Amino acid sequence: MNSQGINKDQLHVLVSGRVQGVGFRFFVKYQADRLNLTGYVRNMPEGQVEVLAEGLPKDLDQLLTLIWMGPSGALVVDVIQNRCRASGKYHDFEIEPRAGY
Repeated sequence: MNSQGINKDQLHVLVSGRVQGVGFRFFVKYQADRLNLTGYVRNMPEGQVEVLAEGLPKDLDQLLTLIWMGPSGALVVDVIQNRCRASGKYHDFEIEPRAGY
């Protein structure tokens, strides 16, 4: 529970499919900002996209549904997800540089 008495969770997702070069990270950032989530999205060297988002469970559920839909041009074939208690260390939602650089 954070200092305001609100339970927040963390959602960590690895998205596979046609998810790089199709605006997927920008799509996720837009949706995360709209849902008042914090965290990051970034491309992975293996062609996947990693998403780490923190916020209210209902908002994380909505983000997960939107991730499965993806932007036009994307084709999501697999989503591996893990949830835990939010760390509280993120203050906004960012597009981070590709992992491994």
